[in-house]
Amino acid sequence: MTYFLRLGTIGFGGPIALVGYMQRDLVERRGWITPREYTEGLAFSQLAPGPLAAQLAIYLGWVRGRLLGATLAGLAFVTPSFLMVLGLSALYVRFGGLPWMRGAFYGIGAAVITIIARSALKLVRMTLRADRLLWGIFAVNAAATAWTASEILWVFVASGAVVVLLRGLVAPRAGHAAGLAFPPWLLAALPAPVTPGLLGQLLWFFTKAGAVVFGSGLAIVPFLYGGVVQQYGWLTERQFLDAVAVSMITPGPVVITVAFIGYLTAGPLGAITASVGVFLPVYLTVVLAAPYYHRLARNPRIKAFVDGVTAAATGAIAGAAVVLGRRAIADWPTAGVAVATLVVLVFVKKVPEPLVIAAAGMAGILLG
Repeated sequence: MTYFLRLGTIGFGGPIALVGYMQRDLVERRGWITPREYTEGLAFSQLAPGPLAAQLAIYLGWVRGRLLGATLAGLAFVTPSFLMVLGLSALYVRFGGLPWMRGAFYGIGAAVITIIARSALKLVRMTLRADRLLWGIFAVNAAATAWTASEILWVFVASGAVVVLLRGLVAPRAGHAAGLAFPPWLLAALPAPVTPGLLGQLLWFFTKAGAVVFGSGLAIVPFLYGGVVQQYGWLTERQFLDAVAVSMITPGPVVITVAFIGYLTAGPLGAITASVGVFLPVYLTVVLAAPYYHRLARNPRIKAFVDGVTAAATGAIAGAAVVLGRRAIADWPTAGVAVATLVVLVFVKKVPEPLVIAAAGMAGILLG
């Protein structure tokens, strides 16, 4: 889909900002997705495994075009950032480091926090309305995420159950759960010294990462660190930090950092293998579960549950903005970049956000 190709190319700001862009563009401006479909998709994306932005993009593609729509949306959303990371990976290997990227991220991080905060505010206005119960759930989840610096799946589920109970609805009957069957991976035409065993390790590890990490794509970073640096020793700590920096200064989903990791481990084939692994659970979850979820979402009990989970998800996003803000805005220069970004976004309505991000990156290089 053309829209997701464009979003994957110029969609800066990380998962929370990307979610906000989809709400603004597809719901408010173009009307391709109804507010109810969007909030259902947001709740589904928080409950399902995988990074939030990629999950939501594939789900919204499914809403518009079923299996073909989900497939095209996923490919269009991921491919631009994958190609950018592939190019940066080749340059990294060629020149031996990315010191300028750390300087750029010094400024970009502060600007991104402002974009995230504005996106969270828009989601609050759209999803909570004047419902005091939903506001309470929002506040609890925002505080929990800000305090623990993580998103907790069981709190999302409990939030949905609380709304069902307090609205006086009987719990829904247990249904049949659709299982996920992962096709066996095939290895062919492997260039030396890359071995089938190494590619198999990459595929299995990153498939697990895509299957067990919920919510924001940033949540995958601790999981990746434990495996990539500590367990397998594929990257050094410095290389891993550079991988995260690459994912944050390129548009599209944050988890595309796996392409950088795969490239440094096993070249272009490793980058492809890692990317396929991390997005495979996301895609399969949507195409297998969305048809049932989409029909059940009209049920009053399911609606109440979705309302609770959506409020919880919105609270978690707001809490994540606080967590990231504490890390990105650490001194007066970064605070100045954040304030300048807010002023530009509020008062200069038509300025492209990628231009703001680029300016912040230049400021970071000069100030860092």
